[in-house]
Amino acid sequence: MYCLWCHENFFEKTNWKFVFAQSKESVICQQCHSKLVAIEGEICEKCGRSFRNLESQFRHENICYDCIRWGGGTLVKNRSLYVYNHFLQEIIAKWKYRGDAQLVKLFLPGLQKLANQFENVDIVVPIPLSKNRQYERSFNQAKALAEGLTQPLLEPLTRTEEAAKQSKKGRKERLNREEKFQLLPSFPYDLQGKTVLLVDDIYTTGATLYSAATVLKEHARVANIFSVTVARG
Repeated sequence: MYCLWCHENFFEKTNWKFVFAQSKESVICQQCHSKLVAIEGEICEKCGRSFRNLESQFRHENICYDCIRWGGGTLVKNRSLYVYNHFLQEIIAKWKYRGDAQLVKLFLPGLQKLANQFENVDIVVPIPLSKNRQYERSFNQAKALAEGLTQPLLEPLTRTEEAAKQSKKGRKERLNREEKFQLLPSFPYDLQGKTVLLVDDIYTTGATLYSAATVLKEHARVANIFSVTVARG
């Protein structure tokens, strides 16, 4: 096999799950995979943030400080695959900004497992890019992730303005500046009473996902909104 990251050939260890086709074929070698930090153990009940290295003053019982700031909010719960460490930053940067679309294969099996934790999901909705970002990258990374899930995909949202890149903002600015979305005027489907799963690549403060959830809740009258992301910052 060929590692999509370090480009070295590697052999996957055979086990009974592999023999009976119950496991997905690896797309990166074990050495590279070991640099990814899976989110597991004690986490924020609402946003899925790992409590492993979070100081006690930034949480209250099983909820982190960011989620306390959001209050009840329109987003019921988020779950993410990995801690947003330096190695994952490099992978996502190569995937998003240098167009290495094959790297999406690394995230899809785990993301589907997260999606399956939420019962009765009617549709998945990828977070849309602005027109400029879509033109620059030629693809929407959130849509690429959503297309790999088994639940039906719809795209009811659009951005209403050209926003600065999230990666260029400080944490306070991300929290305080609301990202703006709207429903597509000609969207043909009735979402009232539906359960929606939002999909994005990174959850940093939750500002983008909460903004999208608010539009769906207030204007499309969806019943419940969950989200999944590759990384939790």
